[in-house]
Amino acid sequence: MQKKEIAISFLRMASAGQVRPAYDKFVAPGFIHHNQYFKGDRQSLLLAMEEASKKNPNKAIEIKHVYEAGDTIITHSHVIRQDPVLPGIAVVHIFRFEGDQIAELWDVGQMMELMSPNENGLF
Repeated sequence: MQKKEIAISFLRMASAGQVRPAYDKFVAPGFIHHNQYFKGDRQSLLLAMEEASKKNPNKAIEIKHVYEAGDTIITHSHVIRQDPVLPGIAVVHIFRFEGDQIAELWDVGQMMELMSPNENGLF
């Protein structure tokens, strides 16, 4: 599998509630992340993602763009939440790989405005 495919598979599995299998398959044991809401280790983010999956079991992710530069993969995605009243979220994930495993992750999200004046949208 190429790094782009690994990043996409990881996001799809995790968003479908298969967080632990996604980690087992794609994430390095020494993985670190930069999400400011959780401790920076592998286990903390895994547990947070599992909890989020329980609270929002029907969310989906549409990956709109994928970029690759060396050991870095960047995805730009639309996270669709189960409640149609709630707006989606535009998310950028930055993956750093060591070999064929995700070693480091950054994520940045922006809530989508239902009444945005921007005619171009977020995607």
